[in-house]
Amino acid sequence: MPDVMTVVAAALIRADGRVLLQQRGPDRSMAGLWEFPGGKVEPGETPEAALARELDEELGIAVDPALFAPAAFASAPLGSRHLLLLLYSAYAWAGEPQALDASALRWVTVDEMRSLPMPPADVPLVDALSVLLGSPERVGERG
Repeated sequence: MPDVMTVVAAALIRADGRVLLQQRGPDRSMAGLWEFPGGKVEPGETPEAALARELDEELGIAVDPALFAPAAFASAPLGSRHLLLLLYSAYAWAGEPQALDASALRWVTVDEMRSLPMPPADVPLVDALSVLLGSPERVGERG
């Protein structure tokens, strides 16, 4: 049985419906791809606590873990391991997101996400987010 790596990510959603994506840095695997901010769950952490920690480290923002709402998940092989990616939505945070651990940040619509290069595990989350944000007629479309 492969080792399962649990990763958490956030769909930070502004009032205008745009979602924050970050671009992976040149020194990282999958460099240049756009992804939801987040990271690995450490031993002894709840997914929500891990996500709050990761958003502080990566974006310099504070999010109350109680404000995260489960949105979707993805499950995919990742080398000799297996990735379980948990996507949460959040509509409130303290501070202005900054690219502390990424090449760039962009606020995008779900439709704009479909044309951006993303890691394979993030791609199915775009459809789930589309449904969450009320655009189910666009599910399955990807540029």
